[in-house]
Amino acid sequence: MDTSLRSQVLVLVFLVLVLLSPSCYAGILKTCQFDAIYQLGDSISDTGNLIREDPLSPFGRLPYGQNFFKDATGRCSNGLLMIDFLALSTGIPFLEPYLNSDALLTRGHGVNFAVAGSTALPVEILAENNVLAPVTNTSLRRQLDWMFSYFNGICRDQEDCFKKLKTSLFMVGEIGGNDYNYALFQGKTFEEVRSMMPKVVQAIKDAVTRVVGYGATRVIVPGNFPIGCLPIYLTGFQSNHSAAYDGFHCLKGLNKLAIHHNNLLKRAIKELRKDLPNAIIVYGDYYNAFLQLLRKAELLGFDTKSTQKACCGIGGDYDYTLTRMCGAPGVPVCSDPDQYVSWDGVHLTQKAYKFMAGWLIRYIYPELQCRA
Repeated sequence: MDTSLRSQVLVLVFLVLVLLSPSCYAGILKTCQFDAIYQLGDSISDTGNLIREDPLSPFGRLPYGQNFFKDATGRCSNGLLMIDFLALSTGIPFLEPYLNSDALLTRGHGVNFAVAGSTALPVEILAENNVLAPVTNTSLRRQLDWMFSYFNGICRDQEDCFKKLKTSLFMVGEIGGNDYNYALFQGKTFEEVRSMMPKVVQAIKDAVTRVVGYGATRVIVPGNFPIGCLPIYLTGFQSNHSAAYDGFHCLKGLNKLAIHHNNLLKRAIKELRKDLPNAIIVYGDYYNAFLQLLRKAELLGFDTKSTQKACCGIGGDYDYTLTRMCGAPGVPVCSDPDQYVSWDGVHLTQKAYKFMAGWLIRYIYPELQCRA
């Protein structure tokens, strides 16, 4: 390769890296001048509620949190989550979990109501369909009740709440993934799971309506991940037929389920925008943020041989098994989590979340209609 061509290639690589780098968008949300963030959701965004409900949860001990906090905080990763990177971009401190009563004084910047293992549908409704929620009884509805109690405590009346929440960012999700996870791993067919989706999406839609009723003016509603790319599903639904997999070696059928949920959710958001014209409601495209991560894995410094293996896990082609998960005795942790996309076979590494958050911020920023 001659010097001129090499220089052009290096410039191109540099530009791609700059465009991909989350640091390019790291502080961009500061222009929105949010003074608080309120989060509803599940393990993708829980910063410590589940471990206060269940102190024996593996998320409450190392190796969870080892690469940022040096100790477990209840985050289902080796470090920070997407909500943490969103907080950094807004200039707001990391969100304290609602159940952390010791942090009452720091809640002026928002609260995290998300609970790992939480479902969009109430557990009683799932049980009627023979789906058990084994991790927590705290569904989206209960999180909304917590939120209502919290706002009742900080607002004098509804008008006061509207003033206080006008400059807040609300995250409604990701939620609903566990409704499908539990159903699929408890033997429900793909068609049975598809039949659940309108109810799950309606629960999310109702939640958005409720938070806007509290006074929310900017709401992000994230969709589901391409679940067929995750070690838990690649292991549990492994196929001998090459046609079952796409170019990323993700399971097509499972990803089609996620796409169907996301399409229903996007349709619901369009309806919400019509019904709630005074609120800005934005779809958070976690699905394509994750695929972008896989597309650019090598360029971003991930080990392309390990993009679908768990860093913390053991067994099979994907270093994952349901019977010996991360945090259990004898389950190893990889030497460099930054080489991996998946942390524990279900959740992602801090580095993966960082790049997903950067991609997400880049695409949602114009829709939030912030004034620089």
